[in-house]
Amino acid sequence: MTDNSIVRTSASSQTGHRFRYYDFVMAAFVTVLLLSNIIGAAKLTYLQISWWPDGWWPAADGLFIYGAGILFFPIGYVIGDVLTEIYGFARARRVIWTGFAALLFLALMSWVVVKLPPFDGWLCPPASDALRFADPALPDNKGAICQQNYEAVFGSAWRIVIASITAFWAGEFVNSYVMARMKVWTQGKALWSRTIGSTVVGQGVDSLIFYPLAFLGVWETSAVITVMVTNWLLKVLWEAVLTPLTYLVVGWLKRREGVDIYDEDTDFTPFSTSA
Repeated sequence: MTDNSIVRTSASSQTGHRFRYYDFVMAAFVTVLLLSNIIGAAKLTYLQISWWPDGWWPAADGLFIYGAGILFFPIGYVIGDVLTEIYGFARARRVIWTGFAALLFLALMSWVVVKLPPFDGWLCPPASDALRFADPALPDNKGAICQQNYEAVFGSAWRIVIASITAFWAGEFVNSYVMARMKVWTQGKALWSRTIGSTVVGQGVDSLIFYPLAFLGVWETSAVITVMVTNWLLKVLWEAVLTPLTYLVVGWLKRREGVDIYDEDTDFTPFSTSA
């Protein structure tokens, strides 16, 4: 991607430079990350593909079950690709650590709020009163939110929390590393190969860590493998679908920032926040 107003430069030469839109991209990344973990992670949904061959793995009956967060979580990977492509690995690394800290705070806040003793009005009714409790039109209804429902949404087991945070950290760093390396290898050409290729590897690492760490021994091993592969495939496909949008965003940001950064002499250690 070339333009007369865009200057090719090394990442090290931009140390300390203040970019116009970097903070906004960081905010978008952390927002998508937190919301996909709060809203999307608590719900399972499905996709029925009528033409899927009977008996084919991973959905023998064409029914693909996946977490609703998949619809939005990969947007974080798209933004991560944009960060590395536009601002280089070091600044993407800084954003990843920001997201990591935000996830830790989210986990801590959720745990504290769930553990606080509920007031009487927040105690769920007996099972015999469930219908009255669920229907706001009926008298004496206290609302559909109660302590047990709240715990079901925000009270994830620490095993799942640790798996999620660890998988995010590893997957995002691998994604950014592959993206930066491939940009140098391809000399900035074929952006689609970098965005999809880095997602294949990054989401693969994410899924390989999260699902076994969170559910192995709780679910049947075959179920863990099926859900892991299905979710990975859907995430990669979603990234591919969003490729045209990625091109638009990358092109727009490069023209406005005026640089095309290459990580030719970058220290790729993840254990740093310097940019």
